Amino acid sequence: RHGKRHERRRAPPKYQPHARQRALVEPPAPPIELTPLVACSADTAQDVLWHIAEYAPRLRKWLVANPSATPAMLEYLAQVGGPGVPEALRILLKSLEMNGSGSDQPFIASTAL
Repeated sequence: RHGKRHERRRAPPKYQPHARQRALVEPPAPPIELTPLVACSADTAQDVLWHIAEYAPRLRKWLVANPSATPAMLEYLAQVGGPGVPEALRILLKSLEMNGSGSDQPFIASTAL
């Protein structure tokens, strides 16, 4: 009977690392640097554009040049103003008159702003 005690021992189980669990909450994206390019880019999210409209008066004129600016945003900009906003709006209106008001995205030369 003593012989059975010394039977072959089992090999230890192979190490299998567990997959690292993903965090339940992703870290926030780094803050967006508000620049004229961000303000006039059609790819900028509407919530960012509205943030610029409300809190970055120096960049408001660039929102006027953004093809994604909504009529509500343009109206807001006309009401609150800011450096260069009246001139930018005049250029936009002139551009609309020249190109016909049927255009959804009027062309505005950025050098004119």
